[in-house]
Amino acid sequence: MDRRPTSSPSTPRSGGLRVLWLTLGGLALFAGTIGIVLPLLPTTPFVILAAFAFSKSSPRLHDYLTRHPRFGPMIADWRSHGAIAPRYKALAVSMMIAAMALSLVLAVPTRVLLIQALCMAGASAFVLSRPNGPRRTPGD
Repeated sequence: MDRRPTSSPSTPRSGGLRVLWLTLGGLALFAGTIGIVLPLLPTTPFVILAAFAFSKSSPRLHDYLTRHPRFGPMIADWRSHGAIAPRYKALAVSMMIAAMALSLVLAVPTRVLLIQALCMAGASAFVLSRPNGPRRTPGD
């Protein structure tokens, strides 16, 4: 019996495209991992992006990520409910506010501040508009 992983229908057959998706997934996961310890980077969107990119390039990495004890629940909530947990919403918006405050302190040019404020307002609106997801019991 052949036990090699089979590629999903969405896994590109082209080597170049597969490498691009794999690279994007790796970079997104790296950024998400940094976001665990560096509060200026939100973890959840990067992990969701990494899972999507790995679903297009590496079934093995995708399975690892979706089964991961820390990242797996985030991905499952997003897939099943389009949800972001309130804790992660608050963290994401707080970090956007902190980044904006830092830009003000550093006297970033007004044009850049306006673009940054517009992008962060849109990102915040999106994050806050997502459902909270299912309530979890302590054993989940």
